[in-house]
Amino acid sequence: MAKNYYGALGVKKGASQKEIKAAFRRLARKLHPDLNPGDAEAERRFKEINEAHDVLGDEEKRAKYDRYGENWQQAEAFEKARAQHGAHGGGGQSFTFDINDLLRRSGGGGGGGFSDVLGNLFRGGGSRGPARGPARGQNVEYVTEITLEEAFQGTARTLHLQGESACGTCGGSGQIAGAVCHECQGVGSVARPRRIEVKIPAGARDGTRVRIAGEGSPGMGGRRGDLHVVTKVRPHSAFERKGDDLVRDASVPVEDAVLGGEVEIETLAGKRIAVKVPAMTQNGKQIKLTGLGMPKLAKGKKKSHGDLYARVRIMIPEELSDEQRTLFEQLREAGNKRAEAKA
Repeated sequence: MAKNYYGALGVKKGASQKEIKAAFRRLARKLHPDLNPGDAEAERRFKEINEAHDVLGDEEKRAKYDRYGENWQQAEAFEKARAQHGAHGGGGQSFTFDINDLLRRSGGGGGGGFSDVLGNLFRGGGSRGPARGPARGQNVEYVTEITLEEAFQGTARTLHLQGESACGTCGGSGQIAGAVCHECQGVGSVARPRRIEVKIPAGARDGTRVRIAGEGSPGMGGRRGDLHVVTKVRPHSAFERKGDDLVRDASVPVEDAVLGGEVEIETLAGKRIAVKVPAMTQNGKQIKLTGLGMPKLAKGKKKSHGDLYARVRIMIPEELSDEQRTLFEQLREAGNKRAEAKA
């Protein structure tokens, strides 16, 4: 987690040295280990405010922290490398780099990683030329849920994202005429809300990815990675999806299952259609309805659909009239006689 020294002391960024010292003394009296024996949280906070006071109480350290944030300790190496690049000749070009981005690329700033990144950027001598261009930022993944109906028809999502953009006041340098930029506080970038419209194609399924180029995380120099919107389809109460095919139950009266008949079901598109039930249809049998399933994801203009399967659920009457009971008894009697004849 990024260190916020101002927050640790409970002061504003523009606080005076007097306010910083007063805040530190007040908290030190409250959190001192002698007054809080065995309290691990108080001990942690005491170390935190000591570190914050050590930085903010020193004007030079504070200036570096205000510009570079928690990576202020690497500022000296950063400035030396930039000065060295200028001394060796930069081919008349100017370069703006973000130390926080450099440290992310070097794995946190420890060991030789930071030096290696600086070396790759500045190239050491004028004869080898400057870096080849701004580094590309990271891709960002965003998961959005859609209904099965939305997956069938295609839909859209409006994403409200918070992203870093190069500071328009200082051009991303963090400075104006040698002073810290008042807009970005020397960071070189500012957080701004972004509104992005994303179209989800018909036929989308779990894991379908929609790529929006250049809307990911910004890299050094402002070049962004891509945004990948990944869909997750919610389960449906009536339809079961199997790839591009759909399955739904169809209630069939027992007499229609035995003698054959016709029942109606509703498709995912909202249309009611007739389904022919063959004689002697068993419970659980699936009747195929060609082309009434999910749209198939395809890059070409020609669109096709999967199939819809009506899964037969035979309905047993809850009540019988006297006539129906007589007929069922006759049916059972006929079945018994047939079984005896076969035996």
